[in-house]
Amino acid sequence: MNREKTATEANDIMLVRSSHGRGRAKVTHAVVVIFLEFFAWGLLTTPMLTVLHETFPQHTFLMNGLVQGVKGFLSFLSAPLIGALSDIWGRKSFLLMTVFFTCAPIPFMRISPWWYFALISVSGIFAVTFSVIFAYVADITEEHERSTAYGLVSATFAASLVTSPAIGDYLSAKYSDSLVVLVATVVAVADIAFVFFVVPESLPDKMRLTSWGFPISWEQADPFASLRRVGKDSTVLLICVTVFLSYLPEAGQYSSFFLYLRQVIEFSPAAIAGFIAMVGILSIVAQTLFLSVLMRTIGNKNTVLMGLSFQLFQLAWYSFGSEPWMMWAAGTVAAMSSITFPAISALVSHSASPDQQGVAQGMITGIRGLCNGLGPALYGFIFFVFHVELDDMEPVEEGTTPNTEKLMVPGPPFLFGACAVLLALLVAIFIPENHQLGDIKNCSTCKSSASITHAQSGSPLPTSDAEDIEPLLQDSSL
Repeated sequence: MNREKTATEANDIMLVRSSHGRGRAKVTHAVVVIFLEFFAWGLLTTPMLTVLHETFPQHTFLMNGLVQGVKGFLSFLSAPLIGALSDIWGRKSFLLMTVFFTCAPIPFMRISPWWYFALISVSGIFAVTFSVIFAYVADITEEHERSTAYGLVSATFAASLVTSPAIGDYLSAKYSDSLVVLVATVVAVADIAFVFFVVPESLPDKMRLTSWGFPISWEQADPFASLRRVGKDSTVLLICVTVFLSYLPEAGQYSSFFLYLRQVIEFSPAAIAGFIAMVGILSIVAQTLFLSVLMRTIGNKNTVLMGLSFQLFQLAWYSFGSEPWMMWAAGTVAAMSSITFPAISALVSHSASPDQQGVAQGMITGIRGLCNGLGPALYGFIFFVFHVELDDMEPVEEGTTPNTEKLMVPGPPFLFGACAVLLALLVAIFIPENHQLGDIKNCSTCKSSASITHAQSGSPLPTSDAEDIEPLLQDSSL
């Protein structure tokens, strides 16, 4: 009887995977969705910098930080709810929603720049494609296959950003920004169509509810639920403080670094595209080759300390550097600093018991999500306070001298970031490498472990393998 029931359930799962979309759900579906979405945004790297400066000629860095900060904070608030709902109603509908709303601002870059930046901010509510994609991959892979599958998705993400900025810059220089926006819009529409017509549902019918009245508990939708567990264990507290102090400046750097290179350091659009490609490729090499070697030879904790040291050196170099060659040199150091978060996630994974993996990784992801909202706004504010503005500054021309040449510290936010990472390094020294985390669950988490794992981390259990394998320049949309 049990065998017949198991066979029936297996057939049901196969039927649901073949009845939605064309064929069975595969990792390649997730790969194509991620590639097209970030390829479209990568094309807009050069036009976005121009539109940003034209729309906000005064306080450009401040407005850029506010727009990115609102987007990041809204993503932090909405990710658990979207994750919980996708556990109930299926992945495809939410994947379609996240891709659509994430790409919706693209055509408005030429239609109305003000609407473009407004939609960028609001799109943060649904800009959680990676969370849904990771859940999608978890539905269709066995646990031992997940690391490889997530690595493929992350490598595809990196590949899209390695190629697209250079292509966008070429089209912009050869033709116009309008053509680049048109091409990006076409790619975005193709991505939406691919999800709607081709991508199958990955969640079996037996795990989904057809009724829209299913109650979602507040804990499943609460973005701060994972953060409240931080103080339950001293080791968890040390790890989370380390993540916060080190990722806060990195999140701020993502939001303003292209603009800083273009207007302050005098990088040309082609140089920016080349910089993205170089750092992206070196980051992939660092995380796939050097990371595994370091973790085997010196251990998880020492690898974390080494990554933080590289990050400290990189940010200090960015803050005092005023010449293009300095930025290129610091970029190679930035690639090595990308090993920090995979090493932290591995440290957490080895310290947590099997039934606490999702909760532990969810706390790390929650801290990072919060930094995605706070970091950009903080960087924009520091630029504003130190009067690093673009007033009366024309786009880069050969032979010109940047207005910030007389400043002792051309990039004040990067110096602040270096100080924060120094504190993170000091905190990380006290993290015990071989320590079993205490019971950080509470009663409500025990009731619905799987759902809360999705809700807390925005992705299934092996979040560390997926979310942390990414190049330095994570978000090229702004």
